[in-house]
Amino acid sequence: MSSQGEYERQKKIAVTAIMIFGLISLFGDIIYEGARSAISTYLELLLAPAFIVGLAVGLGEFLGYALRFLSGYVADTTRAYWGLTIAGYVLLVSIPLLAFFVDWKVVIFLIVLERVAKAIRTPARDTLISVTTKAIGRGKAFGLHELMDQIGATVGPLIVTGAIWYKLQQGATKIAQLQFAFMILLIPYLILLVVLFSGYLRLKLPTQEALVGARASMHPEPLSRRFYLYSFAVMMNTAGLFQVALILYRATEIFIEILWIVPLLYLLIQGVDAIIAPISGMAYDKKGRSVLIVPFVLSVFPTIFIALPFIGVGGILMSPVVSVVLASAFYGIVLGMQESIYRAAVADLTGISKRGLGYGIFSTLYGFGFLISGAVLGYILDISKIDPTYMLYAVIYSIVLQIVAIILLYLSLRK
Repeated sequence: MSSQGEYERQKKIAVTAIMIFGLISLFGDIIYEGARSAISTYLELLLAPAFIVGLAVGLGEFLGYALRFLSGYVADTTRAYWGLTIAGYVLLVSIPLLAFFVDWKVVIFLIVLERVAKAIRTPARDTLISVTTKAIGRGKAFGLHELMDQIGATVGPLIVTGAIWYKLQQGATKIAQLQFAFMILLIPYLILLVVLFSGYLRLKLPTQEALVGARASMHPEPLSRRFYLYSFAVMMNTAGLFQVALILYRATEIFIEILWIVPLLYLLIQGVDAIIAPISGMAYDKKGRSVLIVPFVLSVFPTIFIALPFIGVGGILMSPVVSVVLASAFYGIVLGMQESIYRAAVADLTGISKRGLGYGIFSTLYGFGFLISGAVLGYILDISKIDPTYMLYAVIYSIVLQIVAIILLYLSLRK
């Protein structure tokens, strides 16, 4: 086959892979993002203590990132990229199963299991995406993948909201309303399985060829210094970012009498993310890793916007309502770039022999950064209720960490 013919074949495979993995992620996000919009309420109705709820959700998030190190290593060692991807998505059955249990301890187990499932599948899935989409550009591929991912993340909470409203009109109890919502998520789960196994049959041979070809074209090599510098730069970046959970916590304080607005801010974040992801992906393919400076700089703004009303800057132009809306919008911008070009950069900094491990290490540090930011900025937000000027320290903290992150990023870009 001519080189032009081979290129066209690889391009066709890349487009097919983006569509299939995009649909898989779309339905996956409908399931677990839909559930996440109602989990806390369900646990409260089941009389779970607030401390337990916070601990369980925090543990799930940390495991969802930290275990990717292990799953990435297993993926590279066994080369069972498809097996781990399939296993991780099949375990999403834990979400519809929530409808059948009213013991909050079992519910928490299922919540944590869903996060572990995400850890199992993500490094293997991202490796499959990276090797099948090189022909059209990894930045564009991950950007389009994130776009479809975020469509699901928007549709999921809307489905759950509609299901709860429907059962409310029928006079169902609050617990029954939520159980019905979780049960409805069985429909996208079944569709997900059909797309997943169809995709496996369609892409099994192309992904095997791409993996073998990529391994044959290079000698096994250790993860580079630039990869580690970049991963630690991202860790510092996320450690200084005022994350979504804290933005919504602050929004709850502001909209305490009209709580239905809080989920709309969550949808705003997802919507902005969906728009920004493919745009930033195309910019990455054109300009390279230097584009990463943009989200690093923008990461200080959510903290600044949240802090301004506390420290008395901005007056009516920066009221608490305006501040939380702007913080949400900028967080959506940063998140869209994190979920697209951050992952694309990992593929460009790692050889295929270590790529699953690379994604695992990167995800672990990425998640650890969020654990740090949640603890530090959450603590500052708490004490700011006593002395509002403490939020100034949050701004200083965020700016300092982003400066450190940018320095590490610069070092990782040097040849």
